[in-house]
Amino acid sequence: MRDASEVAAELRLVVGQLVRRVREDDPMPPGVIAVIGLLGRQGPMTTSELAAARRVRPQSMARTVGHLIDQGLAERGTHPVDGRKAPVSLTAAGLDALEQVRARRADWLAEAIEDTLSPAERETLAGAVDLVRRLVDWEPSGPGNRT
Repeated sequence: MRDASEVAAELRLVVGQLVRRVREDDPMPPGVIAVIGLLGRQGPMTTSELAAARRVRPQSMARTVGHLIDQGLAERGTHPVDGRKAPVSLTAAGLDALEQVRARRADWLAEAIEDTLSPAERETLAGAVDLVRRLVDWEPSGPGNRT
């Protein structure tokens, strides 16, 4: 049986390669897709909140947000309490673009699974997805154990 640290290192490497491969043919820059995805998952956010979430400078995020607005993918709204804040949200076109990216990625992966794996291997992979999900949901016990 292989050591857990060996499996962990290989899993991290292979999952990273898979993510990069699935994203390879994305029609928009990765940073733009990441912001659209974040807005799609979290809902309206200010430019500062987006910058913090993406760990970029607010000036850089302001350029990305400006690009999204210019493309008609996002719009600025008004904050219900603080008029100085202008939350950014996706437009219908932005939501459509996000769904297209997600569908393209899922279609690519489904085609790769069908063309590459046998039915038995597909069943094994389906079970592995559940295992990986459990790893994603795992919380270490005790304070300060996250790295």
